[in-house]
Amino acid sequence: MKYRNLGKSGLRVSCLGLGTWVTFGSQISDETAEDVLTVAYEHGINLFDTAEVYAAGKAERTLGNILKSKGWRRSSYVITTKIFWGGLAETERGLSRKHIIEGLRGSLERLQLEYVDIVFASRSDPNSPMEEIVRAMTYVINQGLALYWGTSRWGASEIMEAYSMARQFNLIPPVCEQAEHHLFQREKVEMQLPELYHKIGVGSVTWSPLACGLITSKYDGRVPDTCRATIKGYQWLKDKMQSEDGKKQQAKVLDLLPIAHQLGCTVAQLAIAWCLRSEGVSSVLLGVSSAEQLMEHLGALQVLSQLTPQTVMEIDGLLGNKLHSKK
Repeated sequence: MKYRNLGKSGLRVSCLGLGTWVTFGSQISDETAEDVLTVAYEHGINLFDTAEVYAAGKAERTLGNILKSKGWRRSSYVITTKIFWGGLAETERGLSRKHIIEGLRGSLERLQLEYVDIVFASRSDPNSPMEEIVRAMTYVINQGLALYWGTSRWGASEIMEAYSMARQFNLIPPVCEQAEHHLFQREKVEMQLPELYHKIGVGSVTWSPLACGLITSKYDGRVPDTCRATIKGYQWLKDKMQSEDGKKQQAKVLDLLPIAHQLGCTVAQLAIAWCLRSEGVSSVLLGVSSAEQLMEHLGALQVLSQLTPQTVMEIDGLLGNKLHSKK
């Protein structure tokens, strides 16, 4: 496992992290979740990401139960959670000071922890003034409920506004942004976030390196029975795969097979390694449904060292979606 600093902070995180949206969701048994978490920890993954909304709080409870039963040193792993969608009441969602503080306390109760390492403000909230958000995040850090805070799915201008607000009032600025990043979703992580990384030290933790499972060579124009898209509640993913754009993307994934074969890896491993090469990316979150799948994805670490500039250019040529700076 390789470790990187979280943005320009001193926190060292594994370059591959484990997301709990899939692993600890309602479709996966607690035994499987424990197997996955154990394999991840034993192979050097120290970053475990969850959210108050995942499986209506079950993901946090399951993660908390496993961590408690394992008895691993609290100082040896990093727990992150996201606040926004907490409950049905108007005051149980969004980024008001009330919900940030109460939502985080609820997460800590479910996780059975005294603090999380990073709390993310998930989505920007037009109903909450930026100063209120930054002051609330500073408060939870000063109270010891979190050690750092970050943003998730925020625009570059919003992140910069939060940073400026923190500097203006001597508050604590965000350290990283959680963003979707994969072969077909490139602009934010490759064009916007590197500038924030160099200017204000905000790094990035990225998710969905396989585009919710679309980036594998197993589909071949159809949706197999074992695919996540066939699960209840994932109709949107099935629709996406069967759309015109989805079929074009799957065709491009198959075009990557010769490169993957040349490097002696799977398309999934190639796609994850490709995400890891991006500047300012502290960690790439994996979403897996079994320990075997996790082991395959960990193989991306060996592929990363083989990704020469020439290979990356070849991939860019096949995808045809490389972005160029306006400078």
